[in-house]
Amino acid sequence: MTDRDTQDQTSTPAAKDPEDWTTGDEPITGPQRSYLETLAQQAGQELPEDLGALTKAEASKRIDELQAAAGRGQ
Repeated sequence: MTDRDTQDQTSTPAAKDPEDWTTGDEPITGPQRSYLETLAQQAGQELPEDLGALTKAEASKRIDELQAAAGRGQ
């Protein structure tokens, strides 16, 4: 017999959608910026010059996109 609580926990994502973050409209963090630069290089993509204008939520979404393009985070 399967424990319903265990099953529900494994089938839902652990992280909130960046749109739902209470701090999502704050500026991009240093670690996010560094990781974006690394991922962009690995994916062979250019980042916008105004990278510092991104919010935490926007940076998180871009990280997800670049992880997919670079074949990471799967």
